[in-house]
Amino acid sequence: MKLPLSYYSDQDVLFLAQDLLGKVLFTNLNGQITAGIIVETEAYFGIKDKASHAYGGRRTNRTEPLYSHGGISYVYLCYGIHHLFNVVTSVEGDPHAVLVRAIEPLIGKEIMESRRKMPASRAAISSGPGSAAKALGIDQSFNRKDLGGNEIWIEDHGIQYPPDAIVASTRIGVAYAQEDALLPWRFFVKNNKYVSKPNTVG
Repeated sequence: MKLPLSYYSDQDVLFLAQDLLGKVLFTNLNGQITAGIIVETEAYFGIKDKASHAYGGRRTNRTEPLYSHGGISYVYLCYGIHHLFNVVTSVEGDPHAVLVRAIEPLIGKEIMESRRKMPASRAAISSGPGSAAKALGIDQSFNRKDLGGNEIWIEDHGIQYPPDAIVASTRIGVAYAQEDALLPWRFFVKNNKYVSKPNTVG
C-alpha cells in the first residue's frame, strides 16, 4: 500500500497536490509509528512559481533537495520555529513540491497527543503545516528522506473524496509572490475540522 516512487515522478504537481488528499502519511521515529490522513496541501510549481523556494532556478544548500527526483522529503524551518514537510515531485532538475498543510490523526494518536500536549480531538493538534509536522515528529532530521524507506512514507488506504468535496483556494502566507499568490493552488477537504484556517502556519 506504500506509494511507489514512480507515483512521485508525475510532472503535474497540481494533480498530485489534489491526489495526495486522502493518502496516509506515516513516520517511524525510534519505533514510534504515527500516521495521519492528508486533508490539506499546497502545490509549488518550481522555477516558474514566485512562491517556490526554487523560483528562477535558485539553488542553495537549503533548496537542493527540490531538484532531486520525486519521492524524497523537503523539510525546512519557517519563522525559526515550525518545521514544514514537503513532498518533492516530478523528475530530477524540475523542482516541484507539495506542502502538507494538515493531517487528520489516524494512528498513534496518544503519541501525537504527547508531542502536541493536547487531545487528538482538538483540531489544532495537526491543523497547519507546523502542527502537522510536530504531531508526526517531523524535524530537520527528516529532510531529504526517501519516501520509499521506513522512516517516513505515504500509503494509499483507498480513501477518496469526490471532486465536489475538494476545495481549491489561494495559498497561505505567500503574499511576497505577487500575482502568483493569487493562484488557487491550495487544496483541502471540505468540512474537515483539521483543515487549517487562513494564515495558520503553526
